[in-house]
Amino acid sequence: MTGPSTIHAARPLQDQPSHRRAALDAEAVREAYRRWAGVYDAVFGAVSSPARQRAVAAVNRLSGTRVLEVGVGTGLALPLYQPDKQVVGIDLSSEMLAHARRRVAAQGLSNVESLLEMDAEAMTFADASFDIAVAMFTATVVPNARQLLAEMRRVVKPGGHLLFVNHFRAEKGVRWWVERSMAPLARKLGWHPDFALTDLLSSAAEATSIEECPPFGIFTLVQVPNG
Repeated sequence: MTGPSTIHAARPLQDQPSHRRAALDAEAVREAYRRWAGVYDAVFGAVSSPARQRAVAAVNRLSGTRVLEVGVGTGLALPLYQPDKQVVGIDLSSEMLAHARRRVAAQGLSNVESLLEMDAEAMTFADASFDIAVAMFTATVVPNARQLLAEMRRVVKPGGHLLFVNHFRAEKGVRWWVERSMAPLARKLGWHPDFALTDLLSSAAEATSIEECPPFGIFTLVQVPNG
């Protein structure tokens, strides 16, 4: 796989956190992003921009033209795809999708095939429908990240590519304490502040690359082969 690749073998992967974690479900996520939709770009857009740009640049370098963006949100990433990438976006939030559709229309993004309201853990696409699936800032939002991974594997062709950009919890220090303290607020926030890489993957060995992204390594780009 082309592009920068850093496997953090020295960083220990730990089991699920032992403290009580607030459960997320589809309705909790919908309600949270109903509140966030109008201010999402202003509040989150700038800080997440470098990681988003890096993820789409990685997608653009890959072979294959059919791209699924899981958790497309307000469509901030959509203008970044090369014109030869035919993009389908899904999201659970109708309010976020409304912003994304306005963005597509305003910028004339003809390579965006469709934007669909859909549960990422139970997609209605046929098996092997896409060459690439990318989930940006989504794995911490869904109730079951392993089910998200399984569905992305199902809808991507064997030999295709899965990419994730996400915040993963710190293992120590002040950030670890803050994330652990915020964990009970997950239902209000709409995401898990204490989300670990092992909540998504069995081990780092499943990934072909794990790359910290600016600013300050808050987000990480993980690339996983499909099959």
